[in-house]
Amino acid sequence: MLQLTDFSTRLIAWQRVHGRHDLPWQNTRDAYRIWLSEIMLQQTQVSTVIPYYARFLDRFPDVNALAFAPLDDVMALWAGLGYYSRARNLHRCACVVSMEHGGEFPRSVDELAELPGIGRSTAAAIASFAFGARATILDGNVKRVLARVFGVDGFPGEKRVENTMWTLAESLLPDAAHKDEVTAYTQGLMDLGATLCVRGKPDCARCPFAADCVANVTGRQKELPASRPKKTVPTRKTWMLVLQDGNSVLLEKRPPTGIWGGLWSLPEAADEDALAAVAHSLGGTAELQRLSPFTHTFTHFKLDIEPRLGRANGVPDAADNQTVWAPLANIDAYGVPAPVRKLLDALQGSLI
Repeated sequence: MLQLTDFSTRLIAWQRVHGRHDLPWQNTRDAYRIWLSEIMLQQTQVSTVIPYYARFLDRFPDVNALAFAPLDDVMALWAGLGYYSRARNLHRCACVVSMEHGGEFPRSVDELAELPGIGRSTAAAIASFAFGARATILDGNVKRVLARVFGVDGFPGEKRVENTMWTLAESLLPDAAHKDEVTAYTQGLMDLGATLCVRGKPDCARCPFAADCVANVTGRQKELPASRPKKTVPTRKTWMLVLQDGNSVLLEKRPPTGIWGGLWSLPEAADEDALAAVAHSLGGTAELQRLSPFTHTFTHFKLDIEPRLGRANGVPDAADNQTVWAPLANIDAYGVPAPVRKLLDALQGSLI
């Protein structure tokens, strides 16, 4: 494997000049703001995160404000960002920090990693950016950089390969104890993977490691890192009920775990007849109108959705705190999954 004794020195020098310096969560040692950005950035692009990050800080300016907010408020602000277990863990983590740590995030990587929703890499990022800790990160961008520069074969999600990358990443950490250098190095790893060493067409000509990078020298940019072994993506099917009462629709609170856990969504059933029975039990008319079907793709499967429009018979009441009649004009107040939100937005103008 390639040895670069000056890897950290060259990366820090590159980051100082060419790295990103104006992201909303940069230029701060506020552990709360750094933690919030790191959780939002898990499997999500920067451009998508920025507006959510701003709205969260406006509504929850510190960890105590987040901890004492209702979970429904948190889920409503998170709606559309995906991977909803992050939002539930975000709230749980805020509660732990507020109640058990006096509103202050722990400073060590090990203590941070014990908090809900914070793994080894995220803990290292928080410790590095907030407290100047000498700790290595290993997110998707960093794995891609290491695989290409040092020629690490194998799928990074495989435990053996990931362990190799952890060992490599730790060996590359700068020796300097100065907080600014540690931060610049950590940020440089993220920036290099996000701006130059990207998945599709890496900009090798501008990379500070172009002359030494195994992937660039051997023309293996498309091979490294190795792709996830292909698996057949299963397809599931569900029927959704858009039960209308004037300009409101009935929403149900989903279970706290599983798909769209903790969000408000439309009642569902396994087939057409079962959905009609659901509509009847909720006070709807027997006849349901067919709406255009659509497919939503998750990480591990596809979901075919057959929506049906029903009318409430009389003036119904929500049965309990697990159901609510939500005005379409105020749907932002509820945490609704993105595909359901698109369906309701499309129908809003036609529902009378």
